[in-house]
Amino acid sequence: MNVSIIGAGNIGATLATKLSAAGYTVKLANSKGPETIADIARKAGATAVTREDALKDADLVILSIPFTAHSSLAGLLNSLPDTVPVIDTSNYYPFRDESIEEVENGMPESVWASAQLGRPVIKAWNAVLAKTLADKGLPENAPDRIAVPVSGDDERAKRVAMVLVNETGFDAVDAGSLSESWRQQPGTPAYCTELSAAELKAALMAADKKQAPLNRDALMQEFMSADEPLTHEHIVARNRAVTYRD
Repeated sequence: MNVSIIGAGNIGATLATKLSAAGYTVKLANSKGPETIADIARKAGATAVTREDALKDADLVILSIPFTAHSSLAGLLNSLPDTVPVIDTSNYYPFRDESIEEVENGMPESVWASAQLGRPVIKAWNAVLAKTLADKGLPENAPDRIAVPVSGDDERAKRVAMVLVNETGFDAVDAGSLSESWRQQPGTPAYCTELSAAELKAALMAADKKQAPLNRDALMQEFMSADEPLTHEHIVARNRAVTYRD
């Protein structure tokens, strides 16, 4: 399978590394040009290309880009066959991104992203921290394997995404339709809390749509005002303490 990843930040580069190691042919692109990510691609076992070249012969596309950058890709994705799944890993943070009225008024983030792109998307890998994705994957059926929520409306595309989630070392949990993808957004119990599959299913059901953005903003304020650098473990623990009740 030919996998093309647009976005070479922590999540995109780690996905390139893991999927290349799993035997996929991976192309990696960003908005600045292949020469700016040549070393990243080489270390990942991927090929650095332009965004246009990334879409040629792609069997699956992963977008790991800033949330507000989706609208810039709409024309580019017009060349992509409708049968090619597109996976969105992004998250909306108003302190970082420009305020988006529709999302502020309750539209699920990936519903908004899908509308900007002009095509359906599957939401996956958005609810894991970069270090979790890089270091905490385990073989299938391993004890204490962390689960990742996957949502979307195209069942075939969702199944493909869930296979890839498994390949990256995590249990894939079907989180429902794209309209329900708010259940895995920042501030929910499913977001960056490193849960098992059983725990994640319960967390998805326990999500509170009105409370989630309040949790998100409170946590970010806490993290940004910390006097010392925060450890990965501390971030996960605080996410759990604020959002998750077992």
